[in-house]
Amino acid sequence: MTGAVNRPMVSLSIMAATLMQTLDTTIANVALPHMQGTMGASQDQISWVLTAYIVAAAIATPLTGWVVDRFGQKPVFLASVVGFTLASALCGLSSSLAAIVGARLLQGVFGAALVPMAQVVLMEINPPERQGSALALWGMGVMVGPILGPTLGGWLTDTYDWRWVFFINIPVGALATWGIARYFHAPPPARRIRFDLFGFATLSLAIGALQMMLDRGEQNDWFSSTETWAEAVLMGVAFAYFLAHTATTPPQRSFLDYRLLRNGNFVSGIGFIFIVGLVLYATRALLPTLLENLLGYPVTTTGLVTAPSGVGTMAAMLIAGRLVGRINIKVLLFFGFALTALSLWQMADYSLDIDESAVVWPGVIQGAGLGFVFVPLSAATFVTLSPELRAQGTALFSLVRNIGSSIGISMVQALLVRGSVAARAVMAERLTPVNPAWHDPAIARTYDVTHAHGAAALQALVERQAAMMGYLRDFRLMMLLTLAALPLVFLLRTPRRPSAALATEVLE
Repeated sequence: MTGAVNRPMVSLSIMAATLMQTLDTTIANVALPHMQGTMGASQDQISWVLTAYIVAAAIATPLTGWVVDRFGQKPVFLASVVGFTLASALCGLSSSLAAIVGARLLQGVFGAALVPMAQVVLMEINPPERQGSALALWGMGVMVGPILGPTLGGWLTDTYDWRWVFFINIPVGALATWGIARYFHAPPPARRIRFDLFGFATLSLAIGALQMMLDRGEQNDWFSSTETWAEAVLMGVAFAYFLAHTATTPPQRSFLDYRLLRNGNFVSGIGFIFIVGLVLYATRALLPTLLENLLGYPVTTTGLVTAPSGVGTMAAMLIAGRLVGRINIKVLLFFGFALTALSLWQMADYSLDIDESAVVWPGVIQGAGLGFVFVPLSAATFVTLSPELRAQGTALFSLVRNIGSSIGISMVQALLVRGSVAARAVMAERLTPVNPAWHDPAIARTYDVTHAHGAAALQALVERQAAMMGYLRDFRLMMLLTLAALPLVFLLRTPRRPSAALATEVLE
C-alpha cells in the first residue's frame, strides 16, 4: 500500500476524522446546561447525552478488528466517517431528549472504529522511517481533541447555539469523506476471522456495565446503591465468562486473539496507555471546575488558560516523532512521564490566590510530557506485533485508554468529594473560641458567628478551603501514579531496528 499513495491527502483526511471523533468525547460537556433547558430535562436525564456516547463507543470499539477483516479498511473507514457525520447532524437537529440520546448512540457506534483505524492506516501507508512522524500526527488528534473540546464547545455555545457543537462536524466529516474516497486505496478484506457472537456479547456486557457503573456511580453514592451493585456483578460475571471462553477457543474463532496477550511489548504498552488515559482525562476533568467554581473564572477564560496544554502536546509530538528511531524509546518515555509528574507537582501546590500564569505553564508542561509519552509509546507497543494483529491491537489500545480515562474521572471525582468532606471536618475541629486567630479584631469582626453574615462568611471560607484541599489531594494522587509508572518504562523492549517500524514477523 506504500507505492502509489498520496500520503499527505490520506493523512489529512484521516487526521480530520480522528480530530472530529476525539473532540466529541468532551465538546458537548460545556453545552449540557443549554441542552437541558431546550429539552426540559433534569440534570440526571441530560447526563445520558454523555453516557450514551461513551457506552456505545466502548462496546463498539472491540468490533473494529472483525469488521475490518470482514469488509476491508476503506469501506469501514468511509462508513464510519459518513455515519458519524450524519449522526452529528441528527444530534444538532434533535428536539427531544430521546432523539439526541439516540443520535449520540449512533455517534458512538460509528465513531468507535475511527481512532484505531486511523492508527492502522497511517502505519501502513508510511515506510518505517516515517512512522514516528505519522504516529505523532495521529496522536495530535487523539490527545489534543479532548483538551480543546471544552474550549471550542464553550465558544460555539456562547457565540452561536449548542447545536453548533454538533453541526461543526458536518464540514469536517464531508472533507474527510471526500479525501478517503478519492485518495485512499486499501487491499481487499482478508476474511480470516469468524464472528464470535458469545465473545462479543460477554465483552460488550462487561464493558457496558463498567461504563455505566463509572458514569453513574457518584450520583448513586456508589455501593450504597442497588444499581451500582447490579452493574458490578454483571460486569464481573460477564468478564469471567469472556475470559473463560477466550482461553478455550482457538484464535481464529475467538473474538479476541489471545496471541496479543503473549506479546510483552503490547501488554506493557496497554498498561502505560491506561495510565496516560487516567492521568490526562482525570486532570482535565478537575481543572475547569476548580477554575470556575473556586477561582471564579468565566467559561471563556477557563478555555483560554487550559488551551495552551494542547499547544504543548502538539509541539512535543512533532519533536518526538522526529526523535523516535534516533533516541532510545525508553529515554523518551521516561522524559515524558517525568515532565507530566513535574506539572502535577506544580498543580499540587495551587492555592486560592494563584494567577493565570500558574495555570498556563503547568498545563503546557503536562501537555509536552504527554506528547513525549504518546508517540514513542505507540511505536513501542506495536513494534513486535504482526500486521495481521494490528486492527485488533489498535482497537484494544484505544479501548484500554478510554477505560482508563473513565476510571480516572470517576476516581478523582469521588476522592474530591471525600477529601473535601474530610478537610472540612478537620478545619471545623479547630474553629473553637480558644483559637488564637480570634484575637485578631479584623478576623473576629468579619467572621462573627453571632451574626448571620459572619457565620455565612466563615462557612463559605471553610467550604472553599476544604474544596481546594480536595483538589490538591487529587493532583498529588495523579503525580504519584505517574511517578509509579517511571520504573515500568524499562520493561519495554527497544526495537532492534532504529526506527518506529512495526516488525513484520508473526507472533509465535
